[in-house]
Amino acid sequence: MRDTIRLTGVRARGNHGVFDHERADGQDFVVDVAVEVDARVSSGSDDLADTVHYGVVAEQVVAEIEGGPVDLIETLAERIAAAVLTHRAALAVEVTVHKPQAPITVPFTDVSITIRRTRGGALPEGDDARAEEEE
Repeated sequence: MRDTIRLTGVRARGNHGVFDHERADGQDFVVDVAVEVDARVSSGSDDLADTVHYGVVAEQVVAEIEGGPVDLIETLAERIAAAVLTHRAALAVEVTVHKPQAPITVPFTDVSITIRRTRGGALPEGDDARAEEEE
């Protein structure tokens, strides 16, 4: 089992979506990030360099939301995951991108995508337990 650093509700305005008005007007996106780390290293050294700096991660998330537009929230989630995995101490990341103002014609609360990525890529379905056993 891994240790987890969580950021919840990182909010920024982006111009993502397939419709022209989404690109022109923009909308709020909310992102949750869970970064798997081995906290034994950083807790033993008490050194920020041995962990994932959650302030930097928050800035990276906002930069991706505010960055170049994409059609799909799946693509935005992939970009965020790739940015988080640049941190040396990040072993895996789970990213949820919420699009609470999605252009849907019926009442709804939220639309989101959640992805999980590791340094070697996504684990195929069912391999999570096997990967934990191998640790």
